[in-house]
Amino acid sequence: MVEMDTFLTTLYVMVDDFCKSQLPAGKRPGPEASLSCSEVVTLALFGQWSRFRNQRDYYRFACKQLHAAFPTLPDRSQFNRLVRRHQSATVAFFLHLVDLLQARHVLYEILDTSGVPVRNVKRRGRGWLAGMASIGKCTRLGWFHGFRLLLSANPEGVVTGFGFGTGSAKEQPLAETMLALRHEEQPAIPSVGRPALGPYVADQGFAGDNTHSNWRLQYGADVISEPQVNSKNSWPKAWRRWLHGIRQVVESVFAKLMDFQRLDRERPHDLTGFQATLAAKMALYNFCIWLNKQLGRAPLAFADLLDW
Repeated sequence: MVEMDTFLTTLYVMVDDFCKSQLPAGKRPGPEASLSCSEVVTLALFGQWSRFRNQRDYYRFACKQLHAAFPTLPDRSQFNRLVRRHQSATVAFFLHLVDLLQARHVLYEILDTSGVPVRNVKRRGRGWLAGMASIGKCTRLGWFHGFRLLLSANPEGVVTGFGFGTGSAKEQPLAETMLALRHEEQPAIPSVGRPALGPYVADQGFAGDNTHSNWRLQYGADVISEPQVNSKNSWPKAWRRWLHGIRQVVESVFAKLMDFQRLDRERPHDLTGFQATLAAKMALYNFCIWLNKQLGRAPLAFADLLDW
């Protein structure tokens, strides 16, 4: 168990070293921001713990408990703008943690999706995130209104890349988009990460012999998934049990994101806010795995990691 001050200091030092050594130094026109990039990314990550009910609750906590460490903390609306402005730095730090954990040097990666509900307020007009979030269905939530999150994780549970689409998006188009972006040298959406060094393991939602052949030819990606229920090439029970067993870790990944990073309790008003928050959650998740490994703990032992 790590004290809060120690956790926050460790996080800030790592973020600050990364920003100074790997991010290009640039100056925006206008007055100097109240917080540096390192401070913004650190505060954005720390605010994703489920201890805080929402961003407003976290900001009240930061004003009372973190003011000594961040004396120039601006008002909440300005802080939220800074978090959105530095989203690319948050994503870059997430990818830095992937490299630091050597997360891609594994036999395979696991692809899976999950629904992420968002609030849809319609007191006036079309509501929040109109035309972006939509109604979808997933095993964990049933019917929901929001986005569908796609991520790739290694057998240890480290997230190596992520992306999202509307709630009604299907697994295969989402996966094809991620694989196509990963195949590019400099992807337009960096959060997807880099190609897996081995095959991808997925569930029936990603199945399809022709689809898998196209992915192999176009993107050099091998995807292993159980055939559809009505397929003539159904797998033996032992094979299905094997696949379910090695995919179990991705269920733990989603559970950690929901339980400890409150992924299913976000209420973004616009798409940029959701993107920045999602990047911060993924970076915090990987940082917790890195810290657990430094302490000789199980990678996914989040419950007693932080002593509040």
